[in-house]
Amino acid sequence: MEVGDRIDHFELRDSNGELKSSREFLQSGPIVIFFYPAAMTKGCTAESCYFRDLKSEFEAVGAQRIGISMDPVEKQALFVSTYDLDYPILSDPEGAIAKHFGVKRSLDLLKVKRTTFVVDIDRTVLAKIHSETNMRTHAEQALAVLQGRKSKPST
Repeated sequence: MEVGDRIDHFELRDSNGELKSSREFLQSGPIVIFFYPAAMTKGCTAESCYFRDLKSEFEAVGAQRIGISMDPVEKQALFVSTYDLDYPILSDPEGAIAKHFGVKRSLDLLKVKRTTFVVDIDRTVLAKIHSETNMRTHAEQALAVLQGRKSKPST
């Protein structure tokens, strides 16, 4: 998945075990989907908590944050409750959605490449952000893209 591509709609279970769809999320505005290797690990916790801490900034641009990993629903539920994550955390245990987005690793050790996609309401990828080591850059760059999108004059 690259900038300019359109994502296919997908459905995954959230940390409560409820089936959620990208179609549902996109009804209220653009979405920021960030793939992370493993819940409850140092880097993934830092990244997820930073997305949590920027709640009002994402709300100001009308965007919803969505975290996805290959962890099972039960581990995602523990992750959400332990760190008070206030946005959907989805479980992709088979890695099908990660594979579709091109972020699934061939070796299951780290499972996915830490990558964030900013997706507009028409399902177009506005940005693809990749960094394995800078846990803040994903949220910061996604916000910058969305702030630029919001400030464009309407035609």
